[in-house]
Amino acid sequence: MEILKRWKNKSGSNNVTDKINEAKRNPIPEHIAIIMDGNGRWAKKRSLPRIAGHHEGMKVVKKITKLASQLGVKTLTVYAFSTENWKRPQTEVEFLMKLPQEFLGTFLPELIEENVKVQMMGEKEALPQHTLNSVEKAITETSQNTGMILNFALNYGSRAEILHAMKKVLIDAKSGIIDENQVNEELFSSYLMTDGLKDPDLLIRTSGEIRLSNFMLWQLAYTEFWFTDVYWPDFSEEHLLEAITDFQKRSRRYGGV
Repeated sequence: MEILKRWKNKSGSNNVTDKINEAKRNPIPEHIAIIMDGNGRWAKKRSLPRIAGHHEGMKVVKKITKLASQLGVKTLTVYAFSTENWKRPQTEVEFLMKLPQEFLGTFLPELIEENVKVQMMGEKEALPQHTLNSVEKAITETSQNTGMILNFALNYGSRAEILHAMKKVLIDAKSGIIDENQVNEELFSSYLMTDGLKDPDLLIRTSGEIRLSNFMLWQLAYTEFWFTDVYWPDFSEEHLLEAITDFQKRSRRYGGV
C-alpha cells in the first residue's frame, strides 16, 4: 500500500505497519465520525491566515479517507461546515465554500479508484450553486461504488435536523401515512439525514475542545468519544490508528452490564 511505503520510508521501521495489522485483527468501527477542529488555530500559530489552515486540513481529509477505506471502515462522516459557521468572516466563508470544488475536483478520480461512495447531509438550499454542483457531481459519479461511504456534513446542524424530522413525522401522521403508535426510535431515525447509515461507533474530535457542537446529537447516543489536543492539519494516520486501537479496548454495554 502507498501509505505503508511512505511510512516505512519516513520511519525506517515497520512500527506503523504493525499497528495497521494489529488494528485489523480486532473489530474495526463501522462508522467513524470526525469533528475536524483547529484549522484556524493551526494557521494562527504559524502566523498564517486562517484559510491556510483550512487548505491544509483538506489534505488531511484525503489521507484519513484513504486509510479508513483500506482498514475496512464502512462509513466516514466528516463535519465540514456547520449551520453556525455562516457567522464567520465573509472571506473565510467564501473560501470554505470553494474548498469542495477544489477538494473533489482533484480527489474524485482517487475516490472512484478506491471504490468510495460520496454522500452529503445538510441543508443544500443555502449552499452556493458552485459548491452544490461540485458535491452533486461527486455523488453522481460515485453512486455505483460499493466501498466506504464518505459522508460530508455540509451546512449541517443537528438541532435543525431533528426539528425537520419531527415536522415530517407530524405531517405524515396527520396525513395517515404513519400511525402515531408506530413512532419509535427506529422509525424516527428513518426521518433523519443519516437514514440508511449505522449510528457512529466512534467520534473523533481534534484541537482539544470537548463538546459536540451541534453534531449528530441523536445518532451519538451510544457512540464512543475520542478527543485529542492535536489540531486537524496535524492529525495523521497514526492518530487515527491510535483512536481505533483505543476504541477496540473499550467495552460497549449500551446501558447493560
